[in-house]
Amino acid sequence: MSRLFGTDGVRGLANSDLTPELALSVAAAAARVLYDRDDSRRRVALVGRDPRASGEMLEAAVTAGLTSAGMDVLRVGVLPTPAVAYLVGELGADIGVMISASHNPMPDNGIKLFAAGGHKLPDAVEDEIAARLHEDVQRPTGSHVGRVRDVPDSVQRYVDHLLVATPQRLDGIRVVVDCANGAASGAGPEAYRRAGADVVALHADPDGLNINDGVGSTHLDKVRAAVLEHGADLGIAHDGDADRCLAVDAAGEVVDGDQILAILAVAMKETGELADETLVATVMSNLGLHLAMRDHGVKLRTTKVGDRYVLEELRAGGFSLGGEQSGHVVLPGHATTGDGVLTALRLMGRMAATGETLAALATTMVRLPQVLVNVKVVDRSLAVAAPEVSEAVAAAEAELGEQGRVLLRPSGTEQLVRVMVEAPSEEVADATARRLAEVVAAIR
Repeated sequence: MSRLFGTDGVRGLANSDLTPELALSVAAAAARVLYDRDDSRRRVALVGRDPRASGEMLEAAVTAGLTSAGMDVLRVGVLPTPAVAYLVGELGADIGVMISASHNPMPDNGIKLFAAGGHKLPDAVEDEIAARLHEDVQRPTGSHVGRVRDVPDSVQRYVDHLLVATPQRLDGIRVVVDCANGAASGAGPEAYRRAGADVVALHADPDGLNINDGVGSTHLDKVRAAVLEHGADLGIAHDGDADRCLAVDAAGEVVDGDQILAILAVAMKETGELADETLVATVMSNLGLHLAMRDHGVKLRTTKVGDRYVLEELRAGGFSLGGEQSGHVVLPGHATTGDGVLTALRLMGRMAATGETLAALATTMVRLPQVLVNVKVVDRSLAVAAPEVSEAVAAAEAELGEQGRVLLRPSGTEQLVRVMVEAPSEEVADATARRLAEVVAAIR
């Protein structure tokens, strides 16, 4: 059976795959698991959501599930995912729930769970919750039923935290921020303005239906056009729950997550904030990042694809910066998960501190052309392990030398092998990838 929890919580089409009954059951089971570990005191949960319409329904169901199991609930309303994670620790909650489907279309929704302190739950705990969804239990009654309280100053608390984490003033910087009509529509522009930036807010009017609708970090054309129209120094694009950000420079050129990581890594090394002078990224990060970090004396550790694996490596090694090409950037000294608003503040802080444009800072690394080909196979594990595939990969790597890279990765959910090649030119990368794809496809 497939796991109920994916790499980023429970997610699906709201009111079809992800029903209020399932949301209630997940919340109640999570509360029971927590109480089974320690029932010596009353427990508190914190619940937040992004602005999509189904979030109202699922928030009610989650709240009902938690209170029916005897947990008190603090509702923080519409907030970015990293804000919910932060407030779990700040308000001393025992568990946090974020109702969001991140960058997915509006009809989808999801449930993310955070442990005390704001960290993601381990797989084993998620599996225990899933196994206990349909338990027949005696529910608390009377005064033992959980109570619900709203936290009206939740946005203020989060923005205050961000400003402490980013002491560099942003006076003189004009920024266009595309909020994706999502969870950062209030907190993002407020944080940037309070830090001193001149802010042009774009798609910051959520109505429950327009989240991620052709806007935000997966649709950069609008923020690029707005940067040019307003003569801004840069643009920032968030996704629906604002745990990531991408940027564009004053000329409208995209600055991706790898480039943002490179800029922040060099800055933090200079200030002594980069623990063990190490950056954590995934195997899909561009080779240009590897080469740039080598040139700047920064060690680069790689993980499997997924921000949860980056987080695990950061915590295990005590490192202070990690992230993904998609714009998930984690600064463990200030956040327990990716935080797009914090990332943008730090990026603009570097611009303010150096007086350099974002385009100039982005030259810290040079992106090598990257080609990805998905190859349908009969057995993905067999294809990746085949001797003829290994030989073809070795030959391609020898041809590319230090200026190129080959990565073969079996899909986690489909009979596909992903062939990724980086090379000094698009033509070489494409030809090499196609050649390897033919070898992989021939395996039977």
